[in-house]
This record gives sequence, structure tokens and C-alpha cells, in this order.
Amino acid sequence: MIGRLTTAVEFTGEEASPWGALKLIAGSANPELAERISEKLGVPLTDPRLRHFPDGEINVKIEDSMRGHDVFVIQPTSPPVNEHLMELFIILDALRRASAGRVTAVIPYYGYARKERKTQPREPISAKLVANFITLAGADRLLLLDLHAEAIEGFFDVPTDHLSPHRIVADHLRTLNLQHLTIVAPDAGGGRRAEAVANQLQAPIAFGYKRRSADDEVEVIAVSGDVKGRDCVVVEDIITTGSTISKLAQALHKQGARRVFIAATHPVLTGDAVERLKRADVEQVIVTDSVPIAREKLGPDSMITILSVAPLLAEAIIRVHENRSVSELFR
Repeated sequence: MIGRLTTAVEFTGEEASPWGALKLIAGSANPELAERISEKLGVPLTDPRLRHFPDGEINVKIEDSMRGHDVFVIQPTSPPVNEHLMELFIILDALRRASAGRVTAVIPYYGYARKERKTQPREPISAKLVANFITLAGADRLLLLDLHAEAIEGFFDVPTDHLSPHRIVADHLRTLNLQHLTIVAPDAGGGRRAEAVANQLQAPIAFGYKRRSADDEVEVIAVSGDVKGRDCVVVEDIITTGSTISKLAQALHKQGARRVFIAATHPVLTGDAVERLKRADVEQVIVTDSVPIAREKLGPDSMITILSVAPLLAEAIIRVHENRSVSELFR
């Protein structure tokens, strides 16, 4: 199911913006989310007329004039990541050449984010490379959602707003009648993300500890914190294969957790990730619509609950457009 927030978006009018009329354009990565944002704002989506040549190359021909307008391009770089990145680059380039007044890339899911630093010799820093490409293509500003690593925000040499869905997640968790709630960070790196949700709910935090073997397999070796007889919610940014997080769920059950829930922003869910989580006896997987989920993973008995981030992104777009504070969204 998709839970939608009913928060009204206050659009004070074009005269409040120094950038001209607000325009919305979406790539093909998540058209449903783009439509929800458009509906919240009351601003129609401009068709970028994405087409493919016979050899697979992408072509764009934006339908309306963009000259002097404040344009927001909605495009998560979800799988197929390379295809959606190229769409984003080409749309940004077309807008720059069309003399758009300002172009903001709205990227609810940022691909290549796992490589934000070198951990071994002769490795790339892919997250920085992608940031360079986005700004080179023509983005004047970025709106991002729950980055895998906060350091990535600093990779951009243009203004960047990093949004958090944690209030949306906390509001949903309040409706579940959880007993003796504990918020769980899957590792030390996820501590701040878990703390943000725990502070909203005034709940204690537990931590998972994991070890990566030579063949890149992850082993959960311990859970620190009070989980026995408690409902545990593991807070994560991305679920891809579900392997590590299912092992953590199993470890929580072994230590006496009453029920285990997963709350993750980006449901990439490759392969048999959903089945893997079911086998780990996960009660519910709470995600957002930052990336689309294949319909076959959302049957009538699905364990997945989808919360929409469209109201949050729509409000942030209006605040950027009208030159108002985005940080006030989190106070």
C-alpha cells in the first residue's frame, strides 16, 4: 500500500520567485512519483520527449520554451542506473542550451553513492565523479533525499539541499502500536540515521556489528542494546539484495526480539530480496516511493508498505523556487 501525507503545499505565487515561472520535467526513472509531485504543486509536467535511436542512444526534445524559467528535473538514478544517469545528463544539457533561468536536479535516489571514499588502493570515488558530471551537464542546484553518506553533499560545487524522510517514517511507526520499541542501526555508520528516527519517537537505540570477509560476504557478528521482548525497527537507507539486513533480522530474533520491522528509504530490491526478508521473519518492510518497485513484488499479501515522499519533495521545491528556507522543514 502507499501511504500519502495530507500536508498542503503552500504556493504563494510566481511573484515570490526571482527565477521566473516554475516548470517541472521528469525523466523515465519514476514517473509515478513525478505525477504525485506535480499533483501536489498544481504544476503540470513538461514532456521532455525522451526517445531512443535504434542503437540505444537517448534523444530529448523539450516541448515548451524554457527560457528564463525555474526548472526542476525529477529523476532518481535508480536501476538501470547508467540509463537513468544518461537521461538526466542529456535533459540538463538541453535545458542549459534552452536558456533556462535556473535548473535544479531533484534526485530522490542517488546512484553510485556507495563509493564515496577509497577503501582500497586504485579504487575510484564514483560518487564524486557522478557529482561532477551532474553539475557539468547543467545543474545549478540539487535536491537530494537520504544520501548513503552525508559527505556526498559536499561533492557538489553548487547549492545542495539534503532532505530527510525520517519524520514521515516516524509518523507511520506511531500508527503500528509497537510494544517496547527499539530502533536499530545496522552498523555504526547508520547511527545518525537511526538516531533521527529514535529522537522522533523517544525510543532507545541498538547497534548491529558486521564483518566483511575476503570474498565480500557480510557477517553480522553481534547486536548491542536491549532487544529482548521488544519490537525492533531497523532503520536503513537502501535495501538492495536484502542479504545483510536479513542476517541482522535473524540476529535480532536470536537475541529475543518480539518482532522485527525494516524501515528503509530506497527500495532497490534486486533479485530475491523480498523472499530473503520473508525467510528472515521480518514483520513489515516500510519504504518510500523514491524509486519504483516492480509490481510482482507488491502482491495482495505483500509485506511492503510504501510511504510517499511527494509532499516532502513538493514542499522543498516550492521553498527553493520562492527562495525560502528548506531547513525549516525539519524543525
